[in-house]
Amino acid sequence: MAEEKYSGILAAELNIASAFVRNTIKLLEEGATVPFIARYRKEMTGSMDEVMITKIRDRLNQLKDMDARRETILKSLREQDKLTDELQQSVETASTMAELEDIYLPYKPKRKTRATIARDKGLEPLAKIIFSQKYDDPEEKAAEFINPEKGVKTVEDALHGACDIIAEWINEHSYARKKIRQLFQREGMLCSKGIKGKEQDGANYRNYFEFSELLRTSPSHRILAILRGENESFLKVSVEVDDEKAISILEKIFIKGNNASSDYVFQAMKDSMKRLMFPSMETEMRQWVKEKADGEAISVFTENLRQLLLAPPLGHKNVLAIDPGFRTGCKLVCLDKLGKLLHNETIYPHPPQNEVKESIHKIKSLVDAYKIEAIAIGNGTAGRETERLIRAISFPKDLIAIMVNESGASVYSASATARKEFPDFDVTVRGAVSIGRRLMDPLAELVKIDPKSIGVGQYQHDVSQNELQQSLVDTVVSCVNSVGVDVNSASEELLTYVSGLGPSLAHNIIEFRNKNGAFLSRNQLKKVTRFGDKAFEQAAGFLRIHNGSNPLDQSAVHPESYPVVEKMARKLNCNVAELIGSQTIKTRIKPDEFVDEKTGMPTIIDILEELAKPGRDPRKKFEMFEFDKNVQSIQDLQKGMKLPGIVTNITKFGAFVDIGVHQDGLVHISQLADKFVRDPNEVVKLNQKVMVEVIDIDLERKRIQLSMKGMNTI
Repeated sequence: MAEEKYSGILAAELNIASAFVRNTIKLLEEGATVPFIARYRKEMTGSMDEVMITKIRDRLNQLKDMDARRETILKSLREQDKLTDELQQSVETASTMAELEDIYLPYKPKRKTRATIARDKGLEPLAKIIFSQKYDDPEEKAAEFINPEKGVKTVEDALHGACDIIAEWINEHSYARKKIRQLFQREGMLCSKGIKGKEQDGANYRNYFEFSELLRTSPSHRILAILRGENESFLKVSVEVDDEKAISILEKIFIKGNNASSDYVFQAMKDSMKRLMFPSMETEMRQWVKEKADGEAISVFTENLRQLLLAPPLGHKNVLAIDPGFRTGCKLVCLDKLGKLLHNETIYPHPPQNEVKESIHKIKSLVDAYKIEAIAIGNGTAGRETERLIRAISFPKDLIAIMVNESGASVYSASATARKEFPDFDVTVRGAVSIGRRLMDPLAELVKIDPKSIGVGQYQHDVSQNELQQSLVDTVVSCVNSVGVDVNSASEELLTYVSGLGPSLAHNIIEFRNKNGAFLSRNQLKKVTRFGDKAFEQAAGFLRIHNGSNPLDQSAVHPESYPVVEKMARKLNCNVAELIGSQTIKTRIKPDEFVDEKTGMPTIIDILEELAKPGRDPRKKFEMFEFDKNVQSIQDLQKGMKLPGIVTNITKFGAFVDIGVHQDGLVHISQLADKFVRDPNEVVKLNQKVMVEVIDIDLERKRIQLSMKGMNTI
């Protein structure tokens, strides 16, 4: 069983009690999701968070992959009749994939090489004689292997062939490879040069035309930038180490004597190092550093995505959403409190039409007719101009007017999801609807869009797409389940990310809801097609039913714990409904009185927290934000200006801030604070309101350099 086989390894690697690791693996193997395990199985895991459970899941998969490769290697060795007890033990105890491949390398089926050609000529016995380094006159021995029929016409031919075989032995020596690998990992230099004749076209990479730095300390964004330059044929990239140090390492392993045979072994060793081992190690190092860079870039992307998905929602308001434009006009849509489309039309307040009065009249009439409480304005083309128009209108009541990040809205508007939801409307209407709904509930709307299209990553096309996709999905799942989902109003896309559901069950829930009306209880979910006990166990705690038959159904208390709450109610001589929202329950209940074999203290504490604040939303409260009215474009900027802005993207080297000029400015990591900053996430968060100072403007390249040093946060 997986939990028995791998728990010890993972416990040692992650420094966690092996019993908790064993339980976690068992739950994962049984199909439990990460959010479910983290939220409802704390007793079994020692209250591990999602991050640690995900680490266990991912490392478990790596160990399984390694064992699958181990079995393939053992099978190959058996088929070759090369598997000895010693070799089998080496294969079975190898702790890394690199070590495993090094052990297998001498036995790996080979294509035609210089060494295999030499063996075919019968030169392997000569290679063994020379490699032993016991003979002072290898030429005399080589003369015995001259065979013109096999292509060995001279002593030199024989010696060259024997050295080719020795070079291959040296390259396949697992200890030697281990030591050279360590040299590359410790002292390898990442080097890049510009390709001649492409300097102008590759100007974006000019910083790397003559560049080198220690590979192991090179930051992820620089590695990915250099590799992209190589892929685009502007850079030549290599990983290099000091030849003399490598020779010294190999010499200690392979040079046993001080005679003519040793000289031939030394030459074969240098040939092996340059022709075989170095290229192999460079490939390994590039893969190693690429995986490391990918991991860091993906981590930045997923953290940005998490912050974006968990951005504060405005909530249920009647919204007028505007997708701004110049020549094509501004698309207006009116949405009710649940995001339902009530009306749409187009106005043309900007050049070339300049229908300002007509547009203002139309906006005012729509605000009145649909009892609009908030106006959402897309931050793309004509966004600031439209915002200025809206703020100039005198409305009879106070309205919230907010610029909304519309990244990915066009992707949604052209998607199958949007076409299914709005088959009778064009992409401009769908895009405006998406902008309005993002203001109301960012999470519910953004789950409809491929996370890669939201625009909060960097080098996202350069990293491993499988790992990126898995991490992004994990992040969306985590966010959706941390907030919880109203099963009676959620879209199919939102339900898809609920623990234990997926696309098929989400679709079935929507069909059941359309046919039978709103769900009245969580238990009613079991009537949904294919919604079995396992799915109910995984999903029920994250699905909310407001105004249902059981008051606990609107909370995060899992149905399996309802008897515990009922017991609490009896203890306090009240009904369950009276416990919901009770601010004093934590002082009136003694938790240890309700601990039993099935329910431990962590669950009891969670239940009491949830009863005190049922269905609490972990997202922050919505706050208003306005750009400086006097700054509309990059031409309006001047050095020294202090402006309000909003963080739109975070990278390893700094943060990008929107200051309302259609071009985000960069706050380099060195400018984020008055102290040393190791990670920008220590200082800023996505969608955070900040004050920045303009320190440089490059109009030609449309680049803005900003600083937060000495600035007060908003």
